[in-house]
Amino acid sequence: MDSTQIETTVVEMARNAREAARHLASLSTAVKNRILLATADLLLEERKSLARENEKDLAAGREKGLSSAMLDRLALSDKVIDSMVQGLREVAALPDPVGEISDMKRRPSGITVGRMRVPLGVVGMIYESRPNVTIDAAALCLKAGNGVLLRGGSEAIHSNLALAAILQRVLADCGIDRAAVQVIPVTDRQAVNVMLAQEEYIDVIIPRGGEGLIRFVTETSRIPVLKHYKGVCHLYVDENADMDMGVRIAMNGKVQRPGVCNALEGMLVHSAIAADFLPRVAGELMAAGVELRGCERSCRIVPGIVPAGESDWGTEFLDLIMVVRVVDDMDEAMAYIRRYGSQHTEVIVTESYERSQRFLREVDASAVMVNASSRFNDGGEFGLGAEIGISTTKLHAYGPMGLEELTTRKFIVYGEGEVRG
Repeated sequence: MDSTQIETTVVEMARNAREAARHLASLSTAVKNRILLATADLLLEERKSLARENEKDLAAGREKGLSSAMLDRLALSDKVIDSMVQGLREVAALPDPVGEISDMKRRPSGITVGRMRVPLGVVGMIYESRPNVTIDAAALCLKAGNGVLLRGGSEAIHSNLALAAILQRVLADCGIDRAAVQVIPVTDRQAVNVMLAQEEYIDVIIPRGGEGLIRFVTETSRIPVLKHYKGVCHLYVDENADMDMGVRIAMNGKVQRPGVCNALEGMLVHSAIAADFLPRVAGELMAAGVELRGCERSCRIVPGIVPAGESDWGTEFLDLIMVVRVVDDMDEAMAYIRRYGSQHTEVIVTESYERSQRFLREVDASAVMVNASSRFNDGGEFGLGAEIGISTTKLHAYGPMGLEELTTRKFIVYGEGEVRG
């Protein structure tokens, strides 16, 4: 496919998505739920055909020398399919935000003004590796009344197209335009560039993947982008912290799943308890295989901590590596977080109500935790049911994005013939 054909294909898909989204916005909750539940059933029926298409991607990946971790993310195993099915059913069970009316107020003029929640319109998703994102993103967008244009990585093209075909079969059976959910069938990178220029048809872009992809999308897009570049999350252990709690939260935040964006990358410890706390927590972390890289003071307290290089501070390791710094007070801890954090997740362990409230107020992150693991920054854990991603931007979403974040609010006005004087 030459460059002209690529542009024609993507522009037409975006235009069709816009048209389909107009109809989706007025669908009843019952119809949307029927689509989601029928898709879940069809996924189970089509396990074998999905496995055949997925194997094409896996074979190509093995030939290209993809790592075992990458191949694992690419695989549509029975477990992954079951998870997609469960996700569809959970989204169907969630309250529908579309049409919700709030903040009704009577004005002196006689009019009554309120807000109604409405779909964003067309969501563009650009993502890497995991083909299950095709179903997860489409489910949330459909429930929120949005059309969705999906552009997955070239390594998952057969899997993504097969999953989209299942969704489109269900849409057609329900009398809904298939263009409501589309996967761009072009692996050439030019397709992304064309997609990011369609501000007439696409309302928001959500990229999911590595920092390089997200920065490219943000720098190239003419459409608003909801994103987070990386998750550099910190734990601050205050001078009056419960030390057992601090150890437990540090271990969970770093060791449970070190390769995710809400895992801890740094630990700050108040100097008043460092001599007691650091040996305890470092012993457990190192026993679990964590390499600790620390400041001069932390290295003196625990010989097993290696000196950190300047480039280590603020790094998202996504591995069993963690930086450690001893700080003299909470102000120094918060200054460190301002400099090296990524506005993703920050945690304080403290028994002081005053300190905890100040940390909550002053630390700028999409989620700020008091005496709880950073690993809780997740749509499911927050009661959103599911998430399409985590945003560290503030317009219009901050933190995990669920159904409500895939909508906006318009003003509605009731009157009885009032005119403005």
